[in-house]
Amino acid sequence: MMKPSSNQISKTILISEIVEKYPDTIPILIENGMHCIGCQASMFETLEEGFQGHGMTDDEIAKVMTEINEYVEKNSSKSTK
Repeated sequence: MMKPSSNQISKTILISEIVEKYPDTIPILIENGMHCIGCQASMFETLEEGFQGHGMTDDEIAKVMTEINEYVEKNSSKSTK
């Protein structure tokens, strides 16, 4: 059984924070319509707000959050010393 990750990312994280902490997630964000990761709004807008601003539904946001968290979980276990 897989333990819950301490790296769990929520939809309330600021866009700028996820880009800073997890830059490898940028392609996932871009693939899902979040092309504005470097804009000024990213400093105060959450992932959820950003995705909603780009027309995503709650279900679509949940799908992307799952994809991001699976990616971070998989890759953080590889870099654990």
